[in-house]
Parts: sequence; C-alpha cells; structure tokens
Amino acid sequence: MSSEMVIVYHRQPYEEVEENGEIVLRENKSPNGIVPTLKSFFGKVDHGAWIAWKLADDPENPGFEQRIEVDDDYGTYTVSRLALSEDQVREFYHVTSKEAFWPILHGFKERYNYDPVDWANFQAVNRSFALAAADEAADGALVWVHDYNLWLVPGYLRELRPDVRIAFFHHTPFPSADIFNMLPWRREIIKSLLACDDIGFHIPRYAGNFVSVVRSLFDVDVTSRRQVPDKWIFEGTALTERSWTDKLCYEGHDVAVSVTPVGVDTGYIDDVAKSAETAAQTHEIRKETEDVKMILSVGRTDYTKGGIEQLSSFERVLEYNSGLRGQIRLVHVSVAANRNMAVYEEIQSEIEQIAGRINGRFGTLEWQPVTLISRAIPFTQLISYYQAADVAWITPLADGMNLVAKEFIASRFDGDGVLVLSEFAGAAVELADAVLTNPFSNRAMDLTLVSALEMPEPERRRRMKTMRDAVARTDVRQWTPGTLKLARAPAVAAIA
Repeated sequence: MSSEMVIVYHRQPYEEVEENGEIVLRENKSPNGIVPTLKSFFGKVDHGAWIAWKLADDPENPGFEQRIEVDDDYGTYTVSRLALSEDQVREFYHVTSKEAFWPILHGFKERYNYDPVDWANFQAVNRSFALAAADEAADGALVWVHDYNLWLVPGYLRELRPDVRIAFFHHTPFPSADIFNMLPWRREIIKSLLACDDIGFHIPRYAGNFVSVVRSLFDVDVTSRRQVPDKWIFEGTALTERSWTDKLCYEGHDVAVSVTPVGVDTGYIDDVAKSAETAAQTHEIRKETEDVKMILSVGRTDYTKGGIEQLSSFERVLEYNSGLRGQIRLVHVSVAANRNMAVYEEIQSEIEQIAGRINGRFGTLEWQPVTLISRAIPFTQLISYYQAADVAWITPLADGMNLVAKEFIASRFDGDGVLVLSEFAGAAVELADAVLTNPFSNRAMDLTLVSALEMPEPERRRRMKTMRDAVARTDVRQWTPGTLKLARAPAVAAIA
C-alpha cells in the first residue's frame, strides 16, 4: 500500500528485544523523544511509511523481512528496513557522520577529520534510503527526511520522484559558511538540500547560517524574509537573531526555510512527575541529599556537551568558595554517546579522572562532592532527579536544542528550581529566564553557578513560571513544522 507520508530517519521506530529466543518489537521505553513524536504524525494521514536501516550479516541475503507492517499505539504503518553490513554502518555513521560532519556542525574544526571518509559508501547508503522512499511514496506524497546523515537523500529522491513533496529537518546546529565550507562535498550536500520544498531548523540562527552557506555556493534569489517573534529576541544569548530568510528560489524551484523549535511532551512529563511512584523516588533522593544543595547535570559523553569544562568549573568553585564545601553536591550524569569511537572513550576517561580528583581533594567521610553516573537512567527515574535538584546545570558548548533543559522545567510543577543554561544551546533562545552562561568563560561558569545556588526563592519561582509558560508553548504535541503545511496544501509556505 502506498503512503501519503514517508518519514526517513536512520533509526527504526521501535526497539528490538529478544524474548524466548525470538526477536520482538517493543515501543520505545519513553514516549518522550523524537521517534514517538515523528510517529504521531502518521495519525494525520490514511497510511504512512518509515524508512530506516537494520544491521545484516549479508545485505544481499539479510535473513529478515525488509518490509513489515507495524500496528501500535500510533496506528498501522509500513517500516522499510534497509539491510546494511557492519562495515557500511561504520563508514556511514561512525566515520562520515561522526568524524567528519559532527564536529563541523558544532564548530569544532580541530576535531574534523575527513581523511578516512568513504564518500562512495555514504552516497550509496543515502541512495538506498531515497530508493526505498520513492518505492513507498504515493503520488504527490510528502517525504520527510531527518538529519545530517541523510543529506543526500533529497537530491536523489527528486530525480527518482519529481512528483513528491520533500521536507528536511535539521536536529543539530547548522554552522556558518566559513565552517561548513571546510567540507569538500559542500556543493553536493547543499544542492541536494535545495531539492527540498521545505527545510526546517530549531532556531533562526541555524536557518540564517544555512542561507549564508547556500549563497556562498550557488546563485539563489531571496524571495522572502521574516521578522523573528519578540519572544525569541532578548539580550544575553549568543544565538539571538532579528530576522531570517524564509524563502529561496533556486533554478525556478521555491524552497521554504522554516523555524520550529521542537519541544517535549509536557502532558506526559506532568503525569509522570505527579505520580505516586515519582513522589516516592523523589523523597528518597531528597533524603540522601537533605543536608546539601543538589546540582544536577545530564548529558551524553560528547565533547560538544561540555562535561569536562563543567567539572573543571565545579572544582574551581569548591577551591575558591570554601564555605560551599560540604554544602553542595554535583550529580553528574554522563551517558556514553558512541561506544565504538575512541574520542568518546577519551572524554569519558577524563571525566572520570576529574571527578575522582575533586572527590579526592575535597571529599570527607561524610561528604562526597561529585556523584558520577555513567549509565542511562530510566526516564521516569530521571524525572525524580529533576524534581529533587536545586539547580539544573546544562552547559553544552554547542547544542541544536537541548531537551534536557525543557524536561527539567516541565517536571517542576512545584514551581521551584533554577536552570543554569549555556547561551550556545538552541533552547536558550526560548528560555530568557534561565541563568544563562558562557561555557567558554571560566569566570562566567563559576559565577553563574554560585549565583544560582544563592538565588532567593521569590526570584526562583518568578523565573520558573516564565520558563514553564515558554516550554508549554512549544509542547511537542503542538509541534507544527512547515512540513505539515506541505502535507495540507500543495502551496509551499513557511510557518507562521
């Protein structure tokens, strides 16, 4: 059965687990995340399809059904699974996507390495995704492609199916031309994206950077600009913009550039936060930390997340503020991002060394300043940590959005708590009442943490109320990217 909406994303829309010697499909552990968010859009069409990859020992004879029908809480939809070998996945994802693209997208030129890239493999994998999407799409269907590791899909798909409407959403930051153009494949990538009808970003800065890259490489006409809403303009964040180009024309083809920051499922988080189980877990955590103020940091073990810089700041705060010793505790959750990559193992090792050094320098028999957690915490338990924390310390060096900050706010129905947030996280554009900090400045990091710990209750509650209102406005259930307007009408339009 052909599909009116085809979602192209590298991950499968469920988890595969083994039960009694058989592989069964299970819903994702938490309905709060990008996979369930995308699946929810299948409810807007009669039939949908999802394209993903699946590891196979022999892609020519994979030993699994490559096309299956799934019936779950989001309806019945097709999943087309591309058989990729271990070598194909390593080259496509771990090498090209993570060693070449990831550092460029986040502005870490010194970590960029394209020497080992197998570009022919990346092209082949992207073409396979495009072929599968072309096969699933009904006449005039919407094909929605997600994230940078599928940059070439729109170009291939446009050649295969000129009738379909193509949208793309970037979940990462998008850099300026002087960074992006370090990629030797820049023209091929951008020309593919210009085959889209709509290209979506979290915030205006990323959209503006994309347009600057396009204009550096191709002759395009800027046919429309849009003022950034006042709610996203304030002093204090490095990512503020006043306007962005929301429509381009390339070789007679209109391309909308839309801005729609993704949010969290506030209703689901509120239900979990108010449950008896969460209340009991929160009570236990607070009992363990009742004599100290708890600072919570949650992120992946990735150089973009600033875990090393954060721990170094915490060490300085204890060194120069002796009165805080024995009075605060940092719960630092740092979960491995990619276990197969040496760079992340090195970061994890350094995080462990700094945490151990801090505990050795300042800890006592009664007090341990840092609790390091290197495993994933179940989402329902994480909500309890959010509720127990006095301060959430979220300071990535670069981040497309950062949903942890929004999860923390959504969980605080008590109206208390302080968020210290990097001004280089996309979420900072929406959260003016966070305590914004510059993670590249030792002084800024140290002073903002101390000020957050000392903030009086009336100010904490005023800031939290405003931030909760902002998070509620971008509830993921109300997320309406420009893509959805493509689905509703043949005319291309950016979001209102």
